[in-house]
Amino acid sequence: MNDNSSRLHVALIMDGNGRWAQARGWPRTAGHRAGAETVRRVVEAAPDLGIGTITLYAFSADNWKRPPAEVSTLFRLFARYMRQEAEKLRKEGVRFEVIGRRDRLAGPLVSLIEETEAHTSACTRLHLRVAIDYSSRDAILRAVEAGARDKQSLSAALGPDVDLLIRTSGEQRLSDFLLWECAYAEFHFTEVAWPELTATDLRVALDDFRSRQRRFGAVTPLQAVR
Repeated sequence: MNDNSSRLHVALIMDGNGRWAQARGWPRTAGHRAGAETVRRVVEAAPDLGIGTITLYAFSADNWKRPPAEVSTLFRLFARYMRQEAEKLRKEGVRFEVIGRRDRLAGPLVSLIEETEAHTSACTRLHLRVAIDYSSRDAILRAVEAGARDKQSLSAALGPDVDLLIRTSGEQRLSDFLLWECAYAEFHFTEVAWPELTATDLRVALDDFRSRQRRFGAVTPLQAVR
């Protein structure tokens, strides 16, 4: 059994699928299909790069505002990914989990999520969390309503702190993603669109992260004597 406590939690905002496709004269949905292949690349590369947990921002609560055809395509892709990848995830030691609301998702999709979570529940090599119909503000409110009253109980309800947040396609904002969990996260923004992100790009982001000094509000010994 692998211990993920010493491994990194990397959160990824998978931005740029639609723009990447439109720049090539393709429908936005083509970008989402290409983005699904990037998810496979990232999941395969992550454990060997020292990552123990990945949280992917797949569909925000605000994404319901998108054209219905695009939303339908996204949910079909989610379902296809789980059907095609569930057994591979289990064999590779990847625990799959969906965070976010489920009451607005179609019943068959919720059932598929639950089946995939159960099928991979014993896996420990990598924890893959996918945010669907997700809003960090909503998650915090729900945790408080459920009885969380201090930092420890909120963190237990919301999930592990993020070490590194990566956002693709040049945007530089959190967009209501893991606000509590990113309190001391390092950020890495790249111009690379999500469909083009490679394992090498992920390694570059991690090398950048590991070159930084994380102080969590304290000072280094050298600073303390100045």
